[in-house]
Amino acid sequence: MILLDGKKASAIVQETIAKEVSSIKKQGKRPPHLVAILVGKNGASVTYVNNKVTACERVGFNSSIIELPENVTQDELLKKIKELNEDNNIDGFIVQLPLPKHINEQEVLLSINPDKDADGFHPTNFGRMALGLESFIPATPYGILELLTQYQIPTEGKNVVVIGRSDIVGKPISILLSQKPWNATVTLTHSRTHNLTDYTKKADIIIAAIGIPNFLKAEMIKDGVVIIDVGITRVEDSSSKKGFRIVGDVDFENVKEKTSHITPVPGGVGPMTIAMLLKNTLNAYIRNQKR
Repeated sequence: MILLDGKKASAIVQETIAKEVSSIKKQGKRPPHLVAILVGKNGASVTYVNNKVTACERVGFNSSIIELPENVTQDELLKKIKELNEDNNIDGFIVQLPLPKHINEQEVLLSINPDKDADGFHPTNFGRMALGLESFIPATPYGILELLTQYQIPTEGKNVVVIGRSDIVGKPISILLSQKPWNATVTLTHSRTHNLTDYTKKADIIIAAIGIPNFLKAEMIKDGVVIIDVGITRVEDSSSKKGFRIVGDVDFENVKEKTSHITPVPGGVGPMTIAMLLKNTLNAYIRNQKR
């Protein structure tokens, strides 16, 4: 069993980005600038945004956090997004999800300039991605592809099962892996799939992104499978100083010995998501400078 080390793979991506940013600065140009809009004080969101800021500092980006109160109106949020859309010194920005229930997430995502959509969630980018055109790829699927590449895991002709059909992970990764150069045969499954184990037992690669802790069990997989665990859930744990522990969608301890490769949680897909968010921002900057 080989552990797919997202921290190590992410560091390689960030090192490459840092070299490019250093070259940009030596030319007397400003570095790329990434902005995160954070609504409210959701603990997981705050931690994630702070990790993004730290990563920006590491590679030499400018970064900003715009903190808005939990009770901010949708119009106020849309006005802030409009300002960022029109600011030529901002290359990419994200609106951290989830948003409070009184705000329409889809309307917010639609309001983002697709050319500054560092998360790759805008329908324009999704559509271009689905057609195999240049686009910003959602950061988590982008990170999964990078992980498979760095560890030289073959995908051509392989039977890939994706568990979970979210717009952020499940749908885009299923589309991407079926395209060139990945050329996998992909089955997209979800919570309503009948006899799910019939699919997972035949899979060469499983991408678990259903959001249910320890969902994928050892008896659901074949020997030698590659498993990418996208899940990340806080589970109460009185033995932990924090009062919780982070758990993935895979029953890791019981599954790992049957796998050829597997991602840990935490330390697998999570760091890759941040690395590829930076890559999207750098690509946005390069596009911006060409205009």
